[in-house]
Amino acid sequence: MIDYQPLYEVLTEANAQQWVRLLPAQIEQALSQSKHGSLTAWKDIVEALPEGFGLQEGLRDGVVTIGQATDMTPAMQDDLKKKLHAFHPWRKGPFNVLGVPIETEWRSDWKWDRLKEAITPLCNRLVLDVGCGNGYHCWRILGEQAKMVVGIDPTLVNVMQFQVIRKLYGEAAIYVLPLTLEQLPPSLALFDTVFSMGVLYHRRSPIDHLQDLRSCLRPGGELVLETLVTEGDCHHVMMPGERYAKMRNVWFLPSCEALILWLKRCGFKNIRLIDVSQTTVDEQRRTEWMTFNSLQDFLDPDNQDLTCEGMPAPRRAIIIANNP
Repeated sequence: MIDYQPLYEVLTEANAQQWVRLLPAQIEQALSQSKHGSLTAWKDIVEALPEGFGLQEGLRDGVVTIGQATDMTPAMQDDLKKKLHAFHPWRKGPFNVLGVPIETEWRSDWKWDRLKEAITPLCNRLVLDVGCGNGYHCWRILGEQAKMVVGIDPTLVNVMQFQVIRKLYGEAAIYVLPLTLEQLPPSLALFDTVFSMGVLYHRRSPIDHLQDLRSCLRPGGELVLETLVTEGDCHHVMMPGERYAKMRNVWFLPSCEALILWLKRCGFKNIRLIDVSQTTVDEQRRTEWMTFNSLQDFLDPDNQDLTCEGMPAPRRAIIIANNP
């Protein structure tokens, strides 16, 4: 499994010893066999995988690419594909590993294309990706020559998907930890850039989430925030009923102006809205690698501008802001 010692060393150099003292026990507890019935089988698959096929240039295009088809025989590729399917559902991507394409539910590369030119260059920065899923965007960040990338996500299938990709790639300054933001030490003030994409609307207290994100940033650090929004002025926030697009855990959809106001109230500066896009069924869809219902099933069949509950269809905004 992954050697976390290089992570601990970088965190120690950055004066984050408090977190270093907590992390080993946090990781061990989260990855204990009692946490998920498939965890033992997943770990066995990861252990049996070959390793060391990654090159950084494979992280710079939309499809995160590790190795080539010529690195394996067709029979070996068929076996690898079966192993990868054991980690279904694959939601963030796309990936291509040793000639096996993983067509994930989300075209996460489209989101990256919307923000990559607007953010501060990531070269030699310490970067945190909150709610990172399987780490697709972490790999894109590493491709931009970040000093180290740390993703956090409590969903174990996502963490194990990352470990699959990490094993096939080889050693790299990238980690996905089975943690929530709330498990990080308060007032960490560590990271040069913090990403929170697709998380805010799942939080019962979005203001607390924004404050927690700010506490992870060093002075002058940059927040990259992506979330669901609605239309309206700075006073308009939509709270769905029991479900939004069939999701139970959606709490607040602010207007862009309201979201900017929240960020101001939380102390962020230099706030700028860089993109607003309605999610399409080409960007989020059912595939061979994610066979459950997807966006097409969550919209009004007669009007794709509405959810199946009759609310405005998903629109996502990206905002960049700085910690003073």
